[in-house]
Amino acid sequence: MTTAERVRRTDRAATTVLRRLDSGQLLLICAAGLVAVAGVAHTAAVGLDRPEIAIGFGALIAVGELARLTMPGNREVAPIGAAAALGYTLLLDLSQNQLRHSALQVVAVIAAGMIAGALPHLAVGRPPRLDAMARRLLTGALLAFAFRPLADPLYQLTKPPPGPHTWWPALVVMVSLITVTLLIDVLIAALLRAERLRTAFRVAVRDEINMAFPLGAAVAASGVLLALATHSMDLVALLVFAAPLLVTQVAFRKYAGIRATYLQTVRALSRVTEVGGYVEPGHSRRVSRLSVAVGRELGMAEPELLELEYAALMHDIGQLSLRDPIPGGATVLTDPEQARRIAELGAEVIRQTGVLDRVAEVVRRQCEEIADDPPLSSRIIKVANAYDDLVGPSTDRDRSGAALERIRLTAGSSYDADALDALARVVGRGRI
Repeated sequence: MTTAERVRRTDRAATTVLRRLDSGQLLLICAAGLVAVAGVAHTAAVGLDRPEIAIGFGALIAVGELARLTMPGNREVAPIGAAAALGYTLLLDLSQNQLRHSALQVVAVIAAGMIAGALPHLAVGRPPRLDAMARRLLTGALLAFAFRPLADPLYQLTKPPPGPHTWWPALVVMVSLITVTLLIDVLIAALLRAERLRTAFRVAVRDEINMAFPLGAAVAASGVLLALATHSMDLVALLVFAAPLLVTQVAFRKYAGIRATYLQTVRALSRVTEVGGYVEPGHSRRVSRLSVAVGRELGMAEPELLELEYAALMHDIGQLSLRDPIPGGATVLTDPEQARRIAELGAEVIRQTGVLDRVAEVVRRQCEEIADDPPLSSRIIKVANAYDDLVGPSTDRDRSGAALERIRLTAGSSYDADALDALARVVGRGRI
């Protein structure tokens, strides 16, 4: 690839990223940009305090950004960079000499490290998530502005005149401020997620606490340990802590890779019915998108949504057992007993994987009557499947309204009314 082609590819990628940003993300990015400019300008004017320390931590932040990864839920994280940023923010002394770097210098070092780590990705056309970078920078800046003014009195408390060093006051302050910062970060992430995915804010907060807070707590603990270890180990602490952090990040990357492989495998398996002519092209993907959107509308948690996505993708796999395919694959138009038999056969196929038993149960019960109290995921799939069987890929609003009305006429006995109302809201917004 020539240099010109690489530049064009990078420009196209950056333009695509900007087009996908919503108002909340743009506001966050602008705020982070202003803070970064202020930090860099101040540091350029007054100079770096202990530049070798700033460069060392900045380099580790850059390595962390270079090795960033995407966790389940499309969450971009940089654990090593975040831990290094926390460590630099919380530093009190080095080799018995007090450090006096300001909060603005902390912001400048974090921003410089992030930019340096992002440049290689930009060069190959893989731009970072600007909102994720902005959130990491603002979180670090918030902690720096809260902690650095307290650094001098805390340093004095760690060195009582006649006695040994005591770190308990500083440790209590560090943990308290980090906890508050993590909670604010969770709220910001939940606001962005609620706006992007059109889900309830309380659901987004719950998902962020369950999915992202544990990793944030581990990163915070690493940052505190890095700051305290640097007190006695100097900059050697960066090398000592970098190795286990890298190993941990590799483990996270493998976990995320396994989750992505699962989803890719399920998607490939779901296309077997389309390739064989049992269902219309794109049916499984459309039912999956509809089901997940309805699940979010009803407040389902993120792990439940993942199971719902798997089940919706494979909800028709039982049709492979049919000698004569159903016309158009529309199980909504077939005999209820046959539809139930197809669901049971599909569940048996899924159960053979040995790892998707809960998904298999959702698929097995998708054709049950409301009186049988099937799981919410099964009820959602039944409604989404019926809608797509009647509408298909069409975007005609009249046809959509007629399909919803036809399903609504039998909602009392066959279809869940709450799921149907949520589907109507999702379809009405036109964003799936």
